[in-house]
Amino acid sequence: MRKIAVVGAGIAGLLTAHGLRRAGFDVSLYSDRTAETWLSRSRPTGSACRFEAALAYERELGLDGWHSDAPGIVGATMGYCPTPGVRLASLMGRHERPALAIDVRLQSHAWLNELEARGGRVFIEHVTVARLDAIAAEHDLTIVAAGKAELASLFPRDPRRSAYSKPMRTVAMVIVTGPAPTIDGMPFTGVKTNKLEGVGEAVWIPYFHRDAGPSWSLIFEACVGGPMDIFGGARSGEDALACARRVIAESAPWDAPWARSMKLADPLGWLVGSVTPTVRAPVATLASGRVVTCVGDTAVHFDPLAAQGANNGTRMARHIVKAVVDRGDRPFDAAWMCDTFNRFWEADGRHAYELTNLFLEPMTSAGRLLLLAQFGSDGVRLDGRQRIADFIANGFAEPVALVPALTDPTLARRIIEQATGRSWLGAAARGALEIAGGQLRERIAALRA
Repeated sequence: MRKIAVVGAGIAGLLTAHGLRRAGFDVSLYSDRTAETWLSRSRPTGSACRFEAALAYERELGLDGWHSDAPGIVGATMGYCPTPGVRLASLMGRHERPALAIDVRLQSHAWLNELEARGGRVFIEHVTVARLDAIAAEHDLTIVAAGKAELASLFPRDPRRSAYSKPMRTVAMVIVTGPAPTIDGMPFTGVKTNKLEGVGEAVWIPYFHRDAGPSWSLIFEACVGGPMDIFGGARSGEDALACARRVIAESAPWDAPWARSMKLADPLGWLVGSVTPTVRAPVATLASGRVVTCVGDTAVHFDPLAAQGANNGTRMARHIVKAVVDRGDRPFDAAWMCDTFNRFWEADGRHAYELTNLFLEPMTSAGRLLLLAQFGSDGVRLDGRQRIADFIANGFAEPVALVPALTDPTLARRIIEQATGRSWLGAAARGALEIAGGQLRERIAALRA
């Protein structure tokens, strides 16, 4: 039986370990935290909103313990604001299958225990570079899933594939209880995004918390140095919550009544930091000359804005498990590692990475065209506008379809005409006129107030 080591106990590492164990391999997993520490003494690692393809793999592995309890994310709405406090256009799209955002601390705790119950070995230790070399000597294959930790730096940044060399946003996450399970104006439980051009994004995600159950994960993606970039001084969850209240009041005041009852879900339920979206080489050569490979955030590190990180990590875990099975008795050499990653990158990874990066930049002309043509979608009626909105919402689960539509105006026009049965120009003009009419009504109402 071939021996495989996985270093890291986040989503990608644990799914890789479980997939390999189910395939019959001798699996050892190395975690810097015990299962209990993961559950009760750790910060969340992010919202980890996952779409159907990722959730299906969890079910396939028998790791879906909270799928029936977590609030289903049925769709998504986005308000586009050219300046803070002014909504220019909105979108309300539905997913074909609900997404879920489940507290990773809860999952890592349970999945670590379950891996041992299924015959895998779990070692609790901080793995240094020297220790990694020793682990690689004892195994046929070693896979690093250590996220941003020291070991990730062993894998060189790929300058051809990495779009950025510095963070595009500072990111804050605050998990709260209190707000209603739905937001006014949304006919379903879903994600709400306020995209504030030049300022950043404020995103509310239905969430399943380790203790409180159904709750909300609030994500603030601030343009560096902008008016939303105020979380850097937070030293506690209460500090972060106070910053969240201020951002909502100043940049998204329409959500202030919904957010008024917010309370911190737990003292550790917050994060502040920044991410440089990075693609790394899939092979690290250690001092001994042994090679190791990587999965998840160690391989492709996403800004969390477009909810691609956990989904990409899960797809990659599934891909690498299949590649290991298909390898048979042949060695897991550097050429195999590169080929395995390159095939994944071309099929899946590059589309997820590009989608995230598109949302870190000003909206494309094709994106603005789709947003205009779908204006008036309400998440209920079945018409051309709703079909465009649903296409955009479902594109986060299938970036391979959405990315071309957001980057190719000709394709965007064709999608609009197919969805609406009318010319793209007419559909976009109708949306623009309705937006202008709405703005005029708001100004008149403000003058009368």
